[in-house]
Amino acid sequence: MEILHSISNILWGPWTPWFLFASGVVFTIWTRFTQYMSMTHGVAVVRGIYDRPEDPGAINHFQALSAALSGTVGLGNIGGVALAIGLGGPGALFWMWMVALFGMALKTVEITLAMMYRNTDDPDNPHGGAMWVVEKALGSKGGIWKPVAKVIGVFFSLTLINSALTSSSMFQTWNIATITESYFGVPRIGSGIVIALLVGLVIVGGIKRIGHVAAKLVPLMCALYLLSSFAVLAQHVGEIPELLLVIVKSAFQPTEATGAFIGGGIGYAFMQGMKRALYSNEAGQGSAPIAHAAAKTNEPAREGIVGGLGPFIDTICICTITALVILSTGTWNREAIGDFGSEISLSKIEGKEVPTWEVDASEALENLPAMRLDEWNEGADFYLLAKVEGATMKKNANSLVKVFGEVVEVSGENSPEAAPAFAIRWSEITLDPNEWEGNPDGLALVGSGVHREYGGASMTAHAFDLEYPGLGKWLVTLASWLFGFSTLITWSYYGEQGIVYLFGNRGVLPYKILFLIGILYGAAGITGTTHILLVIDIGTGSMLWANLPIVIALGYLAVNSLKDYGKRLKAGEFHPHAAPPITKVVDGSDVE
Repeated sequence: MEILHSISNILWGPWTPWFLFASGVVFTIWTRFTQYMSMTHGVAVVRGIYDRPEDPGAINHFQALSAALSGTVGLGNIGGVALAIGLGGPGALFWMWMVALFGMALKTVEITLAMMYRNTDDPDNPHGGAMWVVEKALGSKGGIWKPVAKVIGVFFSLTLINSALTSSSMFQTWNIATITESYFGVPRIGSGIVIALLVGLVIVGGIKRIGHVAAKLVPLMCALYLLSSFAVLAQHVGEIPELLLVIVKSAFQPTEATGAFIGGGIGYAFMQGMKRALYSNEAGQGSAPIAHAAAKTNEPAREGIVGGLGPFIDTICICTITALVILSTGTWNREAIGDFGSEISLSKIEGKEVPTWEVDASEALENLPAMRLDEWNEGADFYLLAKVEGATMKKNANSLVKVFGEVVEVSGENSPEAAPAFAIRWSEITLDPNEWEGNPDGLALVGSGVHREYGGASMTAHAFDLEYPGLGKWLVTLASWLFGFSTLITWSYYGEQGIVYLFGNRGVLPYKILFLIGILYGAAGITGTTHILLVIDIGTGSMLWANLPIVIALGYLAVNSLKDYGKRLKAGEFHPHAAPPITKVVDGSDVE
């Protein structure tokens, strides 16, 4: 964990979000606000009026966008938003908006580049992505540039495969398995096995099958989720203007601790918003261009403009709806569910290199009379709040920490026929002086109020349940399966393209087997929010640093292509045909 923390801190230093943000701003200005083109011309292209069967590629524009969205519209929209707000407060959503807005231009540029330099030797299975861009654009110059381009392409492919096998697959299965176990008591490994089997049945068919499945699944799951969200927001419609104001204000001023929220500074909200937005819409990460590179078109800029719609749909639309549900129901700063009900305190453990405390308390749950019995199922995580004396945490400018406990069954240890009995397994609390401003030498509980720990999708489900009891249980569980499944099938393809670049087609089958094993580990092997956040941040951060330098160095080629396409569009050089039936666009038969 210490090694993972060190890697994450390097990849996500204070310079990283500014680098990402500035890149989006530069390309927005350079392309003369290509976001407008995406919202107008891009929508027309997706409708199919420019689709032509004779163009190179494997799937139409709608299917390419759906495949890319299936990789981004996933548990990041349900669980990632909850994590951002739970850690950074409402202001984190504002910075997610900013990443999405400027990310539209960044994604347009990187997709256009991928289309310009994609490999279409096999028309039914084209290959594209930053690795092909740098090899063809830079390597074609010859001399020293050829091996340099190859090294860069290999490095990006390695980060792509790493992200596919870890953050992009494990976060999905961790959320699915966690929420299914929480609501239905299904063992986490059981969920992992089912997910692996379903994903395996789809990914054996390659990009065409992925495109067909995504084109049907993405609109359905988005409609189902949004309709349910609107039902919740309808109960709070009068509060929405005020909530939007709170989101903007919180982005520029510290958010005080209240209820379950332990407080956060401006910088922390900014960082959380940047991280979760990147994970959600992947602008600058270099993954979506791989899906878009399969589109049937002979105009690279056209597919780039379509790709710019991704961050808008993913973050500005779906993530915002999720955030408003969490904020309007008060889930993010919910009150304690009860009082611990017995004597409890913290005591310092002497002899530790890092200041460490442990809980002094009775462990039997029968000493918790104020708690509702349904809150105390086996595996339930909860926490108490403690205040650090004489220091504030550097990353979020507050002095509160969470003291975690987990419910475990202890019956049957001596007598298998004994009535079920439960106890609490407490976690030690360590305060690394390097993470604190001041001297964190004192720690004491703040009252004895107990908060249930809702990580990721579980928090969103709880928000739905607060308004309509049972809705979160069924809706978010179903949405988690659908969203997570769609992301998994697309990311399996992304990683596959990295394997093809490095080893050719002979490496595809072993990779797919390894990907399915990763799904099982994500379901049963990942424990705790801290662990999964590290996995996410390392996966996205490594790809970001591998991809952005390529896009920035060669982005002028895409900008020139976009400007040329815009001029020809205005001159009337392109002749759209009548829109085909929507059913043909969805199943791709309009280009067959």
